[in-house]
Amino acid sequence: MTHAPASITVEVLTPIWERVLQRSPILIDDNFFDLGGDSLVAVQLFSEIERECGRQLAPVTIYCAPTIASLSAVLDEPTAPRFPPLLLLKPGNQAPPVFLAHGLGGTAMDFYQLVKHLEFDHPIYGMQAKGADGVDEPFDRIEDLAQFHLDAIREIQPHGPYLLIGYSLGGLVTLEMAQRLTESGEKVALLALLETYPHASFLSTAQRARLATRVAKNRASAVGRMPVRDALSYIIRPSERGLSHSRNGNGNSRNQIPVGVAVTPTMQRARDSAYAALSRYRPRFYDGSIKFVRAGTVSDFPEDPAAVWSGLVGKIQVETVPGDHLGILGTHFEALASVISRYLQETSSYQRA
Repeated sequence: MTHAPASITVEVLTPIWERVLQRSPILIDDNFFDLGGDSLVAVQLFSEIERECGRQLAPVTIYCAPTIASLSAVLDEPTAPRFPPLLLLKPGNQAPPVFLAHGLGGTAMDFYQLVKHLEFDHPIYGMQAKGADGVDEPFDRIEDLAQFHLDAIREIQPHGPYLLIGYSLGGLVTLEMAQRLTESGEKVALLALLETYPHASFLSTAQRARLATRVAKNRASAVGRMPVRDALSYIIRPSERGLSHSRNGNGNSRNQIPVGVAVTPTMQRARDSAYAALSRYRPRFYDGSIKFVRAGTVSDFPEDPAAVWSGLVGKIQVETVPGDHLGILGTHFEALASVISRYLQETSSYQRA
């Protein structure tokens, strides 16, 4: 499909950015994230670009091309860009590096604001799922995702200690990575799971009943009319069905994609594969310690993560931050950054002792 020359592309992109970001004027070198852009706005932006320019690009493209000028250059290329499995989100001089694992959307884009507020000098890498760029076929097994990321990480850091942080689905990926690293004799100095839960089949009957009741109340218009068994299938998927979210008046995220914003085939394929991976994964017992960060606003997830994880890990430490499942990254990233920064400081102190 053809596209406009660079100068015309800039002219087309500028009003799209101003409309989506609701700001004017926007200069061609202004940074998307500095203008208030996030994963929600990126989905809207690339939906508009597809409609106006006839090019379908993965929303994560904005991380590598965060200005009108750089994005125009991407659009001038005949093929979509390929993305590496690891993106350097923040440089640093202190070893070892920190690795952040993506949620159901498969990209590191949601970590932008969080990374800006992390207070340590470790380099930070964000993991990118295979297929997030729309070129490769995505994995549909947690085990394959874990090995894919381990192979990439070992090119940067051949040996431990490893610092692993996983958000939502990414927590399961980092858990499997930690299993494989420790089994091979490597040290995992930090394994932090952010709002991560195994499939609902791992909950006890009582936990599932309580959770289904809460889900039904929260989704009275849809789930409330379902049998409890059907409501249970709604536990995790709706909270991440859309890559993005809107926010209500109290700053918490509402799990929905705005009307008129299209989910691209690339996004849908990646998310369907990720949910299949979640459904199939059966965590093995991890004889180690995990840090667990839960959202203070509980809706579609168990209220007590320790009750879920205590039989699957050697030791769990739970901490609560403001927001809901999506809001801890999209709205309350400063509180989450403070907790993670403390984890890294504690880990560094322990390593030096």
